[in-house]
Amino acid sequence: MNNTRLFKKSLLAVTITLASQQALAAGFQLNAQSATGIGRAFAGDAVIADNASVMARNPAAMALFDKMELSLGFESITSMIEVKDAKYNTLYLDAAGTPLASPPPSSVDANYDDAGDTSIAPNIHLIVPVNDKFAWGVNAYSNFGTKTEFSGDYAASEFGGLTDVKSFNLGVAGSYRLNEQWSFGAGLDLIYGEGTFKRAVPQSNSASYLLNVDAADGWAVGFNVGTVFELDENNRFGFSYRYSPEFEAEDDAGQKITLPLPDMAEFSGFHKIENTKFAVHYSIQYIGWSDFDVVDFDNLNPTKSGLAANGPLYQKDYQWQDGWHYAIGGTYYLNNDWTLRTGYMYDTSAQDALTSISVPDSDRQWFSAGFTYHIDSSSNIDFGFTYLMGDDTEVNETIALPTGASGIGVPTYQVTSISGTTHADAILLGLQYSRSF
Repeated sequence: MNNTRLFKKSLLAVTITLASQQALAAGFQLNAQSATGIGRAFAGDAVIADNASVMARNPAAMALFDKMELSLGFESITSMIEVKDAKYNTLYLDAAGTPLASPPPSSVDANYDDAGDTSIAPNIHLIVPVNDKFAWGVNAYSNFGTKTEFSGDYAASEFGGLTDVKSFNLGVAGSYRLNEQWSFGAGLDLIYGEGTFKRAVPQSNSASYLLNVDAADGWAVGFNVGTVFELDENNRFGFSYRYSPEFEAEDDAGQKITLPLPDMAEFSGFHKIENTKFAVHYSIQYIGWSDFDVVDFDNLNPTKSGLAANGPLYQKDYQWQDGWHYAIGGTYYLNNDWTLRTGYMYDTSAQDALTSISVPDSDRQWFSAGFTYHIDSSSNIDFGFTYLMGDDTEVNETIALPTGASGIGVPTYQVTSISGTTHADAILLGLQYSRSF
């Protein structure tokens, strides 16, 4: 296979695997479109339509508004990532795979307390009804992103390192109400992304890298479609599909990267119980992570990017699987001033049999609560809180790198491995202001 094409396909493919450490959902998906969504674990978010942020999950839901709606806010995302019971091992082999007596094998502890970080994700959504049939809207938010950093003196530098991925989605959408029951919508997404990724050569100084991509950026275009079915004023269902494109980026050293983003589909329901102040809502979401299998690297410009002279040697099997979210929640309309909500989500891991210390991915549980304070009849403030709890994941990784030649001219290979357990939890906080005009 052409090395350039391998590199373009692979480099950002690995960034997604590394990104899952703080993305708060399996893979590197970032659920941060609204504070109301955070407060109910995004249960029912493709159809509830309690503010303009619903257009990020289902463009057809814009048809549920009869006034212009504006929502703006931000989410803070704090991840707590632990690597425990970890051992980092090194040995040297000759070309036939026979262990060498010198240098001797070694083994050191490779525990790490916190490879996570705190980031802020802003969002804004505007819906403008034209008449009782048409509405249009624009928004800006992020679907994907993460930052994870191991210290420069971490023993397993070729497995840790720095991963900093940012994405920004600019969207425009329209909806059409066919009749009292059915509405349809569609939208375009203009996606900007930027990524920095560094992996150091084992037991070397920080100026020598296996991987060194600095602020590679680029643009891509995707689309989304959806529908809403209203059984009556208290019961409705929504379905949406989002096509995510291959994302291409390039850094100043001319290194090109390609990230195939996952497609997503979501079904949601909302039911307000008659003669009560309570509503139940739920969602099932599919995320197409199975595109990611083998990651290969071929460094296009070793001299400019400070890469190790021994060449293009970062390769990793991932063999991801498709992911699912299952969420259920409840809303209590306490009075004219306060609305309370809660939710629970079970989020399946994108990893299958293969795991990685740089990807503390696992099945995850979301425990969420939030509220809306209605300032007056046309404006409100929303707050949401989620504690995301992951499972322990056993990891075992190995990499083999040529070291040059031994004293008698026989090629030798440095083989390093790491084994241990990763665990990742996270806290999400969201604050949002919404107003109708």
